[in-house]
Amino acid sequence: MDPIRNPYTPNAGAQPPAVLGRDVQLQTFDILLRRLSAGRTEQSMIITGLRGVGKTVLLGRFRGTAQELGWVVVEREASKHDDDQFRKQMVSAIRTSLFEMSPKARWGDRLQRAAAVLKSFSISVDPSGTLTGGIDVDAAQGFADQQELQSDLTDLLVAVGEAAKDTSKGLVLLFDEVQFLSTTQLEALISALHKTVQRGLPVTMVGAGLPQIAELAGDAKSYSERLFKFPRIGNLDDQDARAALTEPAQAEDADYSDGALNLALEVTGGYPYFLQELGYAVWGVADGPVITREDVALAVPTYEAKLDESFFRVRLDRATEMERIYLRAMAELGPDAQRAQDVAGVIGRKSTQMGPTRAQLINMGLLYTPEHGYAAFTVPHFDKFIRRAIPELIMPPERRRAPRQTG
Repeated sequence: MDPIRNPYTPNAGAQPPAVLGRDVQLQTFDILLRRLSAGRTEQSMIITGLRGVGKTVLLGRFRGTAQELGWVVVEREASKHDDDQFRKQMVSAIRTSLFEMSPKARWGDRLQRAAAVLKSFSISVDPSGTLTGGIDVDAAQGFADQQELQSDLTDLLVAVGEAAKDTSKGLVLLFDEVQFLSTTQLEALISALHKTVQRGLPVTMVGAGLPQIAELAGDAKSYSERLFKFPRIGNLDDQDARAALTEPAQAEDADYSDGALNLALEVTGGYPYFLQELGYAVWGVADGPVITREDVALAVPTYEAKLDESFFRVRLDRATEMERIYLRAMAELGPDAQRAQDVAGVIGRKSTQMGPTRAQLINMGLLYTPEHGYAAFTVPHFDKFIRRAIPELIMPPERRRAPRQTG
């Protein structure tokens, strides 16, 4: 079929032709903003799930909803930066948001004060004033200048929230990859948001991250479970998974046979990104207009090769030899969460010996801990890839410590 008309979008964060199975989250976000606009309070949310389930896609839809409702949107993908770099990113984002709330020539007292607090917040990391260029106000002494991120960010978001309310706007912070925020940064965001809730200001934060973020947020602030909802998204149910393939095809005058859909769901497990990747591969081999089971079977090697080369391989390439061995041992046990001692047993080591390796894989975002003592892959079907990439589990000989010299 015509490759130009291929309707599938197997790209990170790309908006698919249809966002299916996420109606609850979309409705929850819409209610959140409308309640805040009406002066009411509402729990915000952090979407959790494995890689490839559509968290970033949802944030993109949230952005569109917020803009339609007249809210100012700040988008950031969290990364492992120190607090100074985090502060710089927030300065740049909030500066833009102030100009979106109102042209500078029409700034009232609240916006002028928010700009002054922003200037204070920025001084420690930008004494030259480059980040706040175009904002010619003096720093607000005594606000956001304590050099302590939690109190300074609280001052800033409260001031910006008051400005937003004064201009009949709202501010929504959309944070992707929340699990990469440091404990200090996550604590600061949660504390600042908590204060805006107490003041009844139209400010909220909606995030997305790997499943461990709910635990991390709870560890950062005990009241996080009352401030946020933590909806978890995963694979699509049978009906939505089929629609994710058929609706884009039908829009291009093509369709799938029942046999083709059955095999496609068996291969992908209903994961949104995998459906897009397989759909893209099938379009390249099918004659159409009806895509058959044989077409899907023919496309599977191309689909797997593409996932192996990009989606999966980029993660494995960052792992050391021992980390690869640990991942292969987990794959040996299957796709589910595995006990640390069981994985170590497959390797032939004690769990205490493998503890640092396991911790590093968690830190890298390749594993997460669904419960104490267990770890699971953050990427669906990663166990199958590991088995393809590392057919055999081969352990290097254990290094013996040289005997201590005496005398």
